[in-house]
Amino acid sequence: MKKVLKALSLMLVMMLFAALLSACNKSTGGSGKGSVDVGIVLPTKDEPRWVQDEQRFKDALKDSDYTTEILFSQGSSAKEKENVETLINKGIKVLIICPQDGDAAAAAVEAAKKEDITVISYDRLITNTDAVDYYVTFDSVAVGAAQGQYLIDHAKGKNVPLYLYAGAASDNNAFLFFQGAWSVLQPKIADGTFKIANSSEAEALKDTAELSRDQLSKILGQVTTNWDPNEAKNKAQTHLTAAGADLKGDVAVLAPNDGTARSIADVFASDGDISSYVITGQDAEKASIQYIIDGKQSMTVFKDVRTLVKDAMGMAVEILDGKTPETTGSYNNGKVDIKAKQTDVIVVNKDNVKKELIDSGYYEASEFKGIE
Repeated sequence: MKKVLKALSLMLVMMLFAALLSACNKSTGGSGKGSVDVGIVLPTKDEPRWVQDEQRFKDALKDSDYTTEILFSQGSSAKEKENVETLINKGIKVLIICPQDGDAAAAAVEAAKKEDITVISYDRLITNTDAVDYYVTFDSVAVGAAQGQYLIDHAKGKNVPLYLYAGAASDNNAFLFFQGAWSVLQPKIADGTFKIANSSEAEALKDTAELSRDQLSKILGQVTTNWDPNEAKNKAQTHLTAAGADLKGDVAVLAPNDGTARSIADVFASDGDISSYVITGQDAEKASIQYIIDGKQSMTVFKDVRTLVKDAMGMAVEILDGKTPETTGSYNNGKVDIKAKQTDVIVVNKDNVKKELIDSGYYEASEFKGIE
């Protein structure tokens, strides 16, 4: 009888251990092959946007039977490739990746493709490879066009000095944002509403409505901020030091995102020869919303990342369920046309900040001073 009880006890302990191990693998993603369904690689933990995305991705899958693991590349394409290899070894079936560098990420996704993993390029497009299956994005050309249109709508008179800035040349989105802005600004540059203040390359192309990739590269080479607020600040200081009185007064500034917009705005605000400035942004960062409330930044393009995350995870779940995801357009990445699902963007300024960001539950009113 003792032997039977001992055997039963041992069996119960083993069953309990197996159950615990299974639960651990389910909740943490485990470490064995086949234990993670969706692998997610984000560019850096150093920007609020990506840390918020991490939590949103976790929330989006919490009611699902599928498991996920999220890794950060910390601004390094080598680390990004290592992250993808780690996730491949964990048996992922879908890879969602926002590349640090669109070209450099090609090698990483090609390794995933060899393992029959479906690759979703998230927010930024991975370029010059056929190893990308889908692209989930905001309409980046529309973002740039919204920024450009805002400057046009708020231009006073003729020959308004126009200062141009762009994102990083390693990020395909930077080209799309600038392309969108140029598409609406160019006619107004050609008709004398604006005069370009800080780019000889843009000035030379002011009569060219549609810029080639090479022409865009030349302009970006002069006005890139590399998405770095310090670099943006230094460039703005250099440009204003070199500018004559005819390029000051009431000015318009195309800033590519909120982080660079705040740095550039601070430089323009501290120049006694600048009477007023209209400056663009994007991402609806908290610090920039406060700047908008305080009149230091004119607008931001709000990209509701909650929707983008839902679109990306919805697509991943459809793939895992054996379905074909719905798409709304396509983008050429230099090698092939990638099917894309596009998410709408919203222009936010002082007039509608409460409606779009507070009433929609994106932020709390208590996080800001002076919101009405």
